[in-house]
Amino acid sequence: MSTRRILYISQEIFPYVDESEISKVSRELPEFIQHHKNEVRLFMPKYGIINERRNQLHEVIRLSGANIAIDNRDHPLFIKVASIPSARMQVYFINNDDFYKRKTMFEPTPKTGNDNDERSIFFVRGSLETVKKLRWIPEIIHCHGLFSALATIYLRRLYHDDPAFAGAKLVVSLYNEPTPAEMPETLFRKLEADNIPAEDYAIMEGKTDFRALMRLAIAHADAIVLGSAEVDAELLAYAEASGKPLMPYPGAEHSAEVYNEFYNTL
Repeated sequence: MSTRRILYISQEIFPYVDESEISKVSRELPEFIQHHKNEVRLFMPKYGIINERRNQLHEVIRLSGANIAIDNRDHPLFIKVASIPSARMQVYFINNDDFYKRKTMFEPTPKTGNDNDERSIFFVRGSLETVKKLRWIPEIIHCHGLFSALATIYLRRLYHDDPAFAGAKLVVSLYNEPTPAEMPETLFRKLEADNIPAEDYAIMEGKTDFRALMRLAIAHADAIVLGSAEVDAELLAYAEASGKPLMPYPGAEHSAEVYNEFYNTL
């Protein structure tokens, strides 16, 4: 089989943050897939809780310096990278001090309030803009966690005719997230500012909770993976009713062979 290029956009990757179901899969799956003669790229936010010295992060000047406009305000994008030596993989970190320097992943702070909508938009758009700069064209884009859910609607609307992503299949993993990021209702204003029409996110029914965001992701994805043994019943029913390819929970080991076979069906 020819080499496949797979982009992983994840809200958390171990060991840079604490181990969780999402961070563990986001760390192990790409390595396994890479060992199956595929090319992979990994992206996550550069949260302030990440120890840069211990994890040997360094800025990539040639990829940094662009501005991401959110709600008509520019925010500078900085890219840092670190290697996982045992896996021979690099992880790209999306960084902006205003959004990620705080010592939390998703919790609002007294100073910033809940700006998770802007932080999520910056993360997914920063990841996609960096992939373009890398001149690396993914065939599959696999999103992990609520914080990456908006990647699907941005790929469908803002990047749908971009040669770097036009042929990519979008896969979303559905997890049982115990404490998902809370999104403020100002998200809709930010989507409107990016010229994303309301009908594209009508499935959210004016809500910004976990179910609404994951319905959005499922609606714009090409395929869905059950990343947890038990997932929200309403979301599972919605995924099943979509008629899209649905990969059952692959077990605690998340065998690369199971994912590889599923990717082949796309």
